[in-house]
Amino acid sequence: MLVSRLLAGALAAATLAIPSASTGARPDPVQHQLNSLVNKDGFPGALASVRDAGGRVRNYTSGPGVPVNGQVRIGSNTKTFTAVVALQLVGEGRIDLDATVEHYLPGLVPNGGNITVRELLQQTSGLPDYDDVLFTKPQDLVDKAHSYYEPRRLLDAALTRPAEFPPGSKWEYSNTNYILAGLIVEQVTERPIGEEITKRVIEPLGLRDTYWPGVGEQRIRGTHPRGYVAVATGSPWVDVTDMDPSLGWSAGEIVSTPSDLRAFFEALVGGRLLKPAQQKAMTTTVPAPGFEPTGDWQYGLGLARYRLSCGGYAWGHGGDIQGFESRDLVTTDGRSAVVAVTGLPTTDQMVIDVDDAVDASICR
Repeated sequence: MLVSRLLAGALAAATLAIPSASTGARPDPVQHQLNSLVNKDGFPGALASVRDAGGRVRNYTSGPGVPVNGQVRIGSNTKTFTAVVALQLVGEGRIDLDATVEHYLPGLVPNGGNITVRELLQQTSGLPDYDDVLFTKPQDLVDKAHSYYEPRRLLDAALTRPAEFPPGSKWEYSNTNYILAGLIVEQVTERPIGEEITKRVIEPLGLRDTYWPGVGEQRIRGTHPRGYVAVATGSPWVDVTDMDPSLGWSAGEIVSTPSDLRAFFEALVGGRLLKPAQQKAMTTTVPAPGFEPTGDWQYGLGLARYRLSCGGYAWGHGGDIQGFESRDLVTTDGRSAVVAVTGLPTTDQMVIDVDDAVDASICR
């Protein structure tokens, strides 16, 4: 997801001595998972919001200075918000999923006449990822943390590279797809994508701690933990809490909390945000090899389906951006979990352990 592939498998985990959050009594399974992320994996902190099958909601933290339900940057979870707005516009007859990029953004993308809106949202367009052009070494995650990127600059970076494959022929994750989806929303509505997400999703759901940062806004507004990256094997964590999230834009800019993000996915999976036809389109999936290091994942239109270790399926997405990683799953029978860590993983195993923490929170 956003910026995660740069680090995955490339570095060993940086270490930071943090005492266990346990107070002596055996913690419940979710608390145990969070403590393990901090004490075993070395994340600076972790926080979670979980709803069990009985409807009981609990919020958790582990690590020093991590507030309960603090605001975090949710990275590529933003894609699901963008997909919801695009699909709402489909339901209003203002966007056609099978119309081309060229139809909405003429002359902007080579081969845009062969790429559909559906393929953008489904990650099957073949367009290269601008992350791979702008971030070529781990140190860039620190050095470019305060860089401001216009959406067209992100797109132009991606288009310096040839297509990865013919549109529709395979699945491959690319942030570029969702920059174009955001531009199409703006072209159709003649309003900023952040405003549309706020008006159509954030405000109707009452997500009071979720927001789209303003242009140039680098500080997180509410109570929040610090966020970190590690840039070399054995190096210390570097504080990147204050950073410019414009590199994510409609693919990764939003700030939220575990409980707000959980409420968003609950509403989406529960059918409260889309009409039935668009809900069906969003949840029609294709195999998504490489979406996460392990697990059985299928990708729809900005929403992914995961086979739970305890049987059945759950829906979510996940996101990575400087300082934070978040993972989320929601089932159709009312269970849900969001886990966030306050540092970008530096190994696949760290990513797997965060994924496992969410799975365990659902399956406990």
